[in-house]
Amino acid sequence: MTSIPDASLIAPARALAAADAPPAEGPRAGSPEVTRSTLEALYAAHAHQIHRFLCDLLGDPVAARDATQETFVRAFQRLHTLEAEGRPVPWLFGIARHVSMEVKRARRRRRQVLTDDPPEAWEERPADASSGSPEEDVLGREALGLVQGALGKLSEDRRTVLLLRLDHDLCYEDIARTMGWSVPKVKIEIHRARQILRAELGEGGAR
Repeated sequence: MTSIPDASLIAPARALAAADAPPAEGPRAGSPEVTRSTLEALYAAHAHQIHRFLCDLLGDPVAARDATQETFVRAFQRLHTLEAEGRPVPWLFGIARHVSMEVKRARRRRRQVLTDDPPEAWEERPADASSGSPEEDVLGREALGLVQGALGKLSEDRRTVLLLRLDHDLCYEDIARTMGWSVPKVKIEIHRARQILRAELGEGGAR
């Protein structure tokens, strides 16, 4: 849902530096499959998608860029846990989700130190990207504000599964792998998230 730079602009420096040494753990840590080229292939194929997901969760392209690098650092360290027949997309989204949660916790701790604002005021708002005529910019900002406000009414988990389904087009099974849930729970949470979103956007609830 968030417009982001091309993946080539997200420097994989930390992730590739980590790939210069073998992972510290795991039975396959020293195997030929666990190589710098493996990480580069994963990064080239999925970095843009992971960065967009993190932009939506964090509302900050700069923080999302750093979180993307951290995601691929951890992916390399855990590469031995991805089975040869496994699906890397839900696996990477799961790592990215945990990284985003850590970033948000760190952000809240910093804000607790720096401000006396209540917790609901801590979340940062994404910057608006200006394009087109001034009238179009105003309408675009209003529409984006409505959607962001509606998404803000969802719990963290419901917002995550809805983004994975609608923005990243993951199937229910892959979302279940990402979240560590059952498929029925994923379907229920997406249904409830859609109900809340429709109500907030004035569409009269679920169809």
